Amino acid sequence: MTELAKKRPEFKNINAIKDLTTYRLPPAGWVSILHRISGLLMFLFLPFIIWLFDTSVSSEYSYAVFRGAFNEGLGFVPGWFLKLVALALIWAYLHHFIAGLRHLWMDVAHAVSKKFGHTSALVTLALSIGLTVVLGAKLFGLY
Repeated sequence: MTELAKKRPEFKNINAIKDLTTYRLPPAGWVSILHRISGLLMFLFLPFIIWLFDTSVSSEYSYAVFRGAFNEGLGFVPGWFLKLVALALIWAYLHHFIAGLRHLWMDVAHAVSKKFGHTSALVTLALSIGLTVVLGAKLFGLY
């Protein structure tokens, strides 16, 4: 080894309070963490998702109740809050689906490289956020 070669830094235990706030996570790391969070959100809100589906397809009356819940609210919960929860679930589904496709593609194509991981993570983030914005605009009646 030559003297000009830089010694790589050694990382030992990190201080969670001091070091985690300055650590720059790569896009692939963000996608991985958000993939887990989106899966957890979908699991935790599964009763709400089932209620949404059941109320929207049971009858015309239940569909009117469903529309009223999103417009005027449901009990003490305002309609805009229900829309925000639905928007969070829309993001969770889209992100989880797109990140899952990303992982499937990497498994099938054996495309495991740093460059592909970075690029595909950015595409995953852009698609999930972009589609969420479009569907959120529809949910809140902007078009």
